[in-house]
Parts: sequence; C-alpha cells; structure tokens
Amino acid sequence: MTQLQTLAAQARMAALIAGTALCLQATAATTVHKFEPTAQVGGSTLQLNGKGTRVKLVFKAYDMGLYTTKRVTTPAELLALPGPKRLQFTALRDLPGTDLGRLFLRGMSDNTPSAQMTRQTLSTTRLIEIFSGKAKLVAGDTFAMDFIPGKGTQFYISGIAQGEPVGDDEFFTLVLRIWFGESPADAHLRDALLDGGKD
Repeated sequence: MTQLQTLAAQARMAALIAGTALCLQATAATTVHKFEPTAQVGGSTLQLNGKGTRVKLVFKAYDMGLYTTKRVTTPAELLALPGPKRLQFTALRDLPGTDLGRLFLRGMSDNTPSAQMTRQTLSTTRLIEIFSGKAKLVAGDTFAMDFIPGKGTQFYISGIAQGEPVGDDEFFTLVLRIWFGESPADAHLRDALLDGGKD
C-alpha cells in the first residue's frame, strides 16, 4: 500500500469514527428517564415542557427535564417567560460535585456578559459550594434547580434543599443560559427540552 493509499484509508476511518460519534450524540438526546408530567414550585403547578439527555462526547451524563407554567418552544420564549420554573436532573454516571459546579459556572460564563457575571459573584460562588459539598453524584442520584419569584433559586440534591434560595431573577436567567444561551452546553438537549423531548 502506497503512502497516499494509507493516508486515504486513515481519512476514511477518521470520518467513520466522527460520523458514528455524531449519530450516537444525535440519537442519545432522547431521554430514558421518566419525568413526572407536573411539578409543584412556589405554590404553582408546572407542566413538563420537555426532556432530554446531556451527552458529552459520546457519554451520557444526565437526563434533564424542564418545567414551566406554559409551553415554550424557543430559548427567547423561555428566557422571557415570567413565573416559577424547574430544572430537574437524574445522573446517568458518576459526576464529581466540584466538576459539575465548575461546568455550570463555565456554561454561564460562555453565555453571559462579564458585567452580569460580576453582579452575580455571590450567587455563582454559592452554586459551586453547593455542588462541591457533594463529593460525587452517582448514577440514579437526582438534583434540581427551582426558580421561585421573589425568593430566588432553590437547589436540591436527592430531594433535599441545599440551604436557602440563592440570587434573583437575573441569576436564574444565567442558569438557564447554560442550556438555552447562544453557546448551549448541548444543542441536541436544548432542542429536546423545547420540542417536548418526544421518544
């Protein structure tokens, strides 16, 4: 085999691997975890807007459900929607708490002007502290983020509230931008959360 043939074969193999990874990522956006059709947040009944699976490279990290007061289909509609909201998660593999907190912070930074990040320093620091306090989330563990108007964002791990609500309306907008900003953590997951996460 000539050098040119070898290079061509390597290129075909690389394309095959890349194509397989993209297919796995696209098909993995459908969640396998069952989310309840409604949730109670701040005295309001929310509806499951959509559900999906966070895929990092080809590995499934967590299932996620978005609960809202009414149906939204675009990031702009979600970010403009007033009232309570819930982000519900189920870990699908071991997730070190510190790493998870840092990834959330990075997702905020990637989608938020620096001035807003500076205003929310206390709240973002608290977010990292909450997840760093849990050495590791294992497959099946749950966590959630509830936005309660007038109170802030309440964090839960395994159904247990982690201290008092954090931040204000702007802070929860920063949280939402992790998945619904200009540079979402996972575009397939974003689309699933906004199109109902149909199986």
